[in-house]
Amino acid sequence: MCAMLASVCFSLALFLSFMALQHFYYRMSETTNTSTEKKKPPLNGRRAVPSNNSNDEENEVPEMEAFGLIPRGFNPKDYLRVVDIQMFKHPQEINKQQHHTDKYYSPKLIVRRGQPFQIQIDFNRPYRPETDQFWLEYLIGRYPQQNKGTYIPILIGDVLKPGEWGAKITHKENNSVRLSIMSSANCIIGKFRFYVAVWTPFGILRTHRNSETDTYVLFNPWCQQDAVYLDDEKEREEYVLNDVGIVFHGSINDIKLRSWSYGQFEENILDACLFLMDKAELELSGRGNPIKICRVASAVINSKDDNGVIAGSWDNTYTYGVPPSAWTGSVDILLEYYSSKQPVRYGQCWVFAGVFNTFLRCLGIPARLVTNYSSAHDNNANLQLDFFLDDEGKLDTKLTKDSVWNYHCWNEAWMTRPDLPVGFGGWQVVDGTPQETSDGMYRCGPASVQAIKHGHVCFQFDAPFVYAEVNGDIVYSRREKNGTQVIEKIDTTHIGQLIVTKEVGGDGMMEITEEYKFQEGSAEERLALETAVMYGVKKQTTQDTTYQPQTDVEMVFQVQKAVLGSDFKVTITFRNKSRNTYTATTYLSGNIVFYTGVTKSEFKKHSFSAKLEPSSSSAFDVLIKSSEYLSDLLDQASFHFFVTARINETGKILAMQKAAILEIPTLQIKTQGETVAGKEMSVTVEFINPLKQTLENVTFRLEGPGVLRTMKKEFRQIPMNSTLIWEVKCIPKQPGLRKLIASLNCDALRHVYGELNVQIQKP
Repeated sequence: MCAMLASVCFSLALFLSFMALQHFYYRMSETTNTSTEKKKPPLNGRRAVPSNNSNDEENEVPEMEAFGLIPRGFNPKDYLRVVDIQMFKHPQEINKQQHHTDKYYSPKLIVRRGQPFQIQIDFNRPYRPETDQFWLEYLIGRYPQQNKGTYIPILIGDVLKPGEWGAKITHKENNSVRLSIMSSANCIIGKFRFYVAVWTPFGILRTHRNSETDTYVLFNPWCQQDAVYLDDEKEREEYVLNDVGIVFHGSINDIKLRSWSYGQFEENILDACLFLMDKAELELSGRGNPIKICRVASAVINSKDDNGVIAGSWDNTYTYGVPPSAWTGSVDILLEYYSSKQPVRYGQCWVFAGVFNTFLRCLGIPARLVTNYSSAHDNNANLQLDFFLDDEGKLDTKLTKDSVWNYHCWNEAWMTRPDLPVGFGGWQVVDGTPQETSDGMYRCGPASVQAIKHGHVCFQFDAPFVYAEVNGDIVYSRREKNGTQVIEKIDTTHIGQLIVTKEVGGDGMMEITEEYKFQEGSAEERLALETAVMYGVKKQTTQDTTYQPQTDVEMVFQVQKAVLGSDFKVTITFRNKSRNTYTATTYLSGNIVFYTGVTKSEFKKHSFSAKLEPSSSSAFDVLIKSSEYLSDLLDQASFHFFVTARINETGKILAMQKAAILEIPTLQIKTQGETVAGKEMSVTVEFINPLKQTLENVTFRLEGPGVLRTMKKEFRQIPMNSTLIWEVKCIPKQPGLRKLIASLNCDALRHVYGELNVQIQKP
């Protein structure tokens, strides 16, 4: 009877203490963090508690919480008291090993939600369950509330329920107890403060605030109850644990690749990523939802409207900043932003995507970087890009406003979509590059890849925009003198020709075009288009135009591959399938362009007349000299050639365009001596200047996750045809296969990269 009464009294006291604690947290928070309080908006009639959107802010928690008047002679030391707490937080210990968090360079405990972890509590005397009562408390933010998931009291029980908060004793020895703690599978992601509370007849004794017991909780792709669960171990290794990736760039006719250091496990990167959610003012209660996190992160990755992480620049001027091509990874960018709280200059699409990938993988969301070649951009989602020709068949640059990006990089994040019908979970497009506004901010996604493929663009978020990026027609049209618009050619296959990502477990390319679209011209593809139009995607019609394609003469052209600084040729080939002799007045326009397809300048104009014999093919070469393009060349040595030909006998016009990229020299990386973790090693970067000019103010960067942090070296000059060797000493920290990545940058030469795989041995 006495035992039952004691149990009832304890339960009642525990309930009252929890209720009192909720009131106490709010009251105490009003008197703490006064420097931050001034920045908070005043309360209004809509809510009783201010918004709780900062992981970094805290409230004060009492070490002694009395139930009433404390009698004279009460001594807390007479009761069960916590002496020490073992968190088993070292990389080689059980928690980080089982939770796949051993790679994080952090002294704190980092666990994944929905999976048990271990701690040990040392008391001042042996724990007696029949008389002693204690429980655990996890808190996050300044205004913790149990119904918001920001205050989590955990009673000690006998069993752990999968995916629910709970704790049980697994071992008792002398004054110590070992606990197994289960976190909720939909728990908030962030840094929690941890307390142990002990019940006494007169009040609650609580451990003091100790940052050493702070616990980071991340998403868990290994847990079936988690919204980001991924069932393939090799894919989890790639999309969560791999800290180096590949960026595919160049053009559809000349695919190039470079490595990118995500560095999601590097020191302070986890805190920097959590800060981004604070910066976006995402309520803590919403930080267990990957959909919300991806949505706000796609906005805060760019600085366009919220002073986010990266300032974009596409005009080839990078004053007071780093050119996008010079970055070798995400770590420097995130740490600079975390420190300065100001946008980091500068980025372009692959930089936004690289940093976004780091953010997602760091928090435990499976993610990959995707490249879409010949990507339609900013065309009002009408599935049509208009290129206007003048009377002579030349491109009218004043009327033509649409452009095709050589490539565009975005991200895919893996998650369930309970807000959509069944079948639209899995990979979701998210894009941090500022292109168009969505709900008033520059952001994009998450948009279901499956929904895009089948044309179900009615489902949030931003599916019509992504659908237009990978599906679209290029329409070449000409205005007759009587006002009639004549369509000379419709190219239905140019946009979204190839969509790729890095292969799982290797550095090769994996094509995923069929995940976004059905085969061009198939019945499924037409059905998907009709579905997209039904759901609101604009499809411009040609009712008021005349389409008279040229059928008996075909034209193609090829651009010779060449090294930067050399001459090359463009070969235009006509095939006359008729029995008539034709003459074609041909015009070639060579333009230096940004990789977005926007023209900087026209450097080559060439016209000639071609005689086309019946039932035969004729080829014509146009020489492009290095002196014509070198002075105006942009970052990625990217050209755009536009060829039109008027068949004089019929008046019909042939039109074709193609992007071309010159071969850029590479850096050679070598190691010398032993490559053993904890021992000094030597790395050399070698570069040969291939240009017929001296390079000035050259900056080298070198980094390798687990081997060395980013190092920079500046050289005033590198004479033409000379060789430069830069040697660096470093001490690798982690054994295993690691990658070194280097870049070179100067005004005359950019996008120069090198990489080397290095096997770091165990000591």
